[in-house]
Amino acid sequence: MTDDSKQLQVFPDHVHLRRVDPTKKMRRFYLMTVQRDLFGGASLTREWGRIGSSGQVRMEHHPDEGQAVDALATLAQQKFKRGYRM
Repeated sequence: MTDDSKQLQVFPDHVHLRRVDPTKKMRRFYLMTVQRDLFGGASLTREWGRIGSSGQVRMEHHPDEGQAVDALATLAQQKFKRGYRM
């Protein structure tokens, strides 16, 4: 999956990724968190931006926690392909 010794859990509820490239002066983070809501659904919260800044936030609502975790895993794989690491 990745060349890092860390690996995603089978059903992660949060993932914190970083992409640091000193040659491009790039220091970015991407944080994803799944939280249950009071109505049986779940929310996937995504935060991203430059390390050291507050960044941007987007929240997606899903009918259940399983679908939110699936969305998190799909996004994490996309970010791994773009060079983000745990």
